[in-house]
Amino acid sequence: MSRFDKLIKTVAHYQELASENYTRVRTLTEELREGLCAHIGSKDGVCVRLVPPAGQFEPKDYGDRAFSVPPKGFRPLGSILFGLAIRVSTGTDWMRVTMECTKIGESFIIQIAGGQEYELSIPLKDTDPEPFYDHIFDHVLNWFETQIERYEAGDYGSREIGFDFSRDTEQDLLV
Repeated sequence: MSRFDKLIKTVAHYQELASENYTRVRTLTEELREGLCAHIGSKDGVCVRLVPPAGQFEPKDYGDRAFSVPPKGFRPLGSILFGLAIRVSTGTDWMRVTMECTKIGESFIIQIAGGQEYELSIPLKDTDPEPFYDHIFDHVLNWFETQIERYEAGDYGSREIGFDFSRDTEQDLLV
């Protein structure tokens, strides 16, 4: 086998593993999106969407575009970032929380970017994701509570990394 053939074979195996990693993370995030929405308990529709981890976003599910690696073509083998848009009003206001997911053995280490790590596995029901759902909810709620406290103390505070807001303009037009 030539060196080039060896390189091609090795890279093909690398891409198989990158594809497996992407598929497993995608499955985990879909379960996470559904479970977190149920955990939050919105009675008037969808309250969590998968969105890109950075840049402009609308409150809609982005499918494969919600991840930091492409669904096809050459993919890096490593951690994958994605965004969870969480509805934060009865109207059309959404907040993005950026998450990072890394495979360690047969488990995943998932965390809010720069936050506490949680070990999860697929399917999520085998892991008991409730503490993780609570962590995400508390993270979002705490951001608003901190901003309220700062304002009431005379300091408007500032926007912190990890949060972006979006408004569903189509819904606004219907009102």
